[in-house]
Amino acid sequence: MNPFIFLIDILFQLYATALLIRLLLQWVRADFYNPVSQFLVKITDPVVKPLRRIIPGFGGIDVATLLLAITVIALKSMIVFQTVNPLVIAIVSLEATITLCLNIFLYAIIIQAILSWVNPDPYNPAVSLLNSLTFPILKHFRKLIPPISGMDISPIFAIITLLFVQYSIHYIFASAFG
Repeated sequence: MNPFIFLIDILFQLYATALLIRLLLQWVRADFYNPVSQFLVKITDPVVKPLRRIIPGFGGIDVATLLLAITVIALKSMIVFQTVNPLVIAIVSLEATITLCLNIFLYAIIIQAILSWVNPDPYNPAVSLLNSLTFPILKHFRKLIPPISGMDISPIFAIITLLFVQYSIHYIFASAFG
């Protein structure tokens, strides 16, 4: 692989990840004044703010940020796959965006589970954001699976479910467009 394509791939992926984390934190109504949230806002605002003037939100979703993330992933796909076929780019971008959202939740749950072993400071800004991000998913599993002997095993089932959804989406896209 060309090292410049690798570098472009990483940079575009990091920016798309920042955009999607920003979107997801808005969706779960995480603390806007958290330093991590402020960092994400500062690195994404120069592009998101002008788009928000043109593209309004819909149903509590920041459509401008979502479309920007999909566009960044589409540009990355065009560069990496070296194609301008709009159908291929649209399919790859849609699957990559969904997969990236699922990965953000997946890694957040894994990090939160590992942190629970060391009992981190609950006032740490990153821990607070992880709790805000994972709560909407984990609350459903915690209702179904109560703690066993004081151990919360709901993250394991949440991870399995997220991976199942991720593989299912990949299978659907590969079958339909493969």
